[in-house]
Amino acid sequence: LAWTVSLQELPEEASGEGSGEPDPLEAQKQQTAAEADTQLFSYKGNDVEYFVSTSSPSGLYQLDLISTEKDTYFKIYASTTPESDQPYPELPYDPRVDVTTLGRTTVTLAWKMSPIASLLKQPIQYCVVVNKDHNFKSLCAVEAKLNADDAFMMAPKPGLHFSPFDFAHFGFPSSNDAGKDRGFFMKSSTKLLRQVSAKPRADLQKVCIGNKNIFTASDLKPNTQYYFDVFAVNERTNMSTAYIGTFAKTKEEAKQKIVDLKDGKVTDVFIKRKGSKFLRFVPMSSHQTITVFVHSCLDAIQFQVQQDGKPLLSHNVEGIRQFHLKGKPKAKYLIRLKGSKTGASLLKILATTRPNKQPFPSVPEDTRVKVFDKLRTCSSVTVAWLGTQDRNKFCVYKKEVDDNYSDEHKKREQNQCLGPETRKKSDKVLCKYFHSHNLQKAVTTETIRGLQPGRSYLLDVYVVGHGGHSVKYQSKLVKTRKFC
Repeated sequence: LAWTVSLQELPEEASGEGSGEPDPLEAQKQQTAAEADTQLFSYKGNDVEYFVSTSSPSGLYQLDLISTEKDTYFKIYASTTPESDQPYPELPYDPRVDVTTLGRTTVTLAWKMSPIASLLKQPIQYCVVVNKDHNFKSLCAVEAKLNADDAFMMAPKPGLHFSPFDFAHFGFPSSNDAGKDRGFFMKSSTKLLRQVSAKPRADLQKVCIGNKNIFTASDLKPNTQYYFDVFAVNERTNMSTAYIGTFAKTKEEAKQKIVDLKDGKVTDVFIKRKGSKFLRFVPMSSHQTITVFVHSCLDAIQFQVQQDGKPLLSHNVEGIRQFHLKGKPKAKYLIRLKGSKTGASLLKILATTRPNKQPFPSVPEDTRVKVFDKLRTCSSVTVAWLGTQDRNKFCVYKKEVDDNYSDEHKKREQNQCLGPETRKKSDKVLCKYFHSHNLQKAVTTETIRGLQPGRSYLLDVYVVGHGGHSVKYQSKLVKTRKFC
């Protein structure tokens, strides 16, 4: 804004005393424009600036404002008693905002309290502004920025958004109206700002925290510079004073540790929800192929492999999967595992240059357990599952569950990496070896007897590898017949 204060002095004979004299201000307004104004003060900028005159002759004081760049808001306060009013909160002797702690996503600020809050018992609250662009010199500028999208869609109307300008009384309240009209322009401007529907801005946040002088900004982005401003607001007059703002850069994300995989050794990996882990495999000897076994114990995970920095493959893995990668002399492999969006992920992974010596059992693509409904009786059920061409050991377990046992309960217990060694001995039904050279006939059936009529059971089939590692097929919920 560019603004000036000028004065048209009243002639000495226009004292205004007596009942028959005309109003001096009215008389002054009617004077010809030939009389030049006296400029008392001028300013151009966006700071909070003020003009004070200790000896003020009678006259018409005129304030002219020009917005030199674009549409804008402004707030005005005028008074004939500035010493006693104290409309703006006083700042402490050290008005700086200090950064006390700095994290990757949080910054804690502290500042000294306004002395008028404790000495004069004035109602002071503090508002904190956080953004990534620059510091603000006034709370008015913050409010204008917050409402920038909508603020100029609606023109203010006299009587609705502000009182009609009254030259006779503005800044000169009568004894009956003392304090009522003073500063009304500032209040009306705030009212207009409130009426405009302010859309939340992700890049600028303002929060008022009462009379506290410590604040922690959270949910910030790592390795990002932010600007912080604090404003002391007089709740009685709604006027504010800006502290000296500060800025700070949040800490970088901690570099993820890369886990080294040993040839032929199984590694357990835990990934937080939406998290990721990096693994590295550097074969000690020359190799033609690399085989990677991934066993996702819970939900599906994303599996990516790079060879010497170049992408090789990217797959979603659910259950157990086996990948064969073409080798390269002295190659280094970087594996990225990305967890599920719904919950934590748990998996086992093995990388080897000797795929024949691996501890995982071979499993078919379809790991469902089928129940023959027509063969269900009051005391038995008959189930079937697929095998492979490799001779594997299969163990069947049962567990009685309540009738209200749901798929949600089943999913919660669906950790495929938990082997039969975690089950009760009483749950065990049988173990047997099975394979078929013809994959079309690699199906085995089993009848589970000794069950109670009308009861629900959860059936689990485990396939156990030569190295002791097991894979659980998908659990199957079955209910025996109540009447036979």
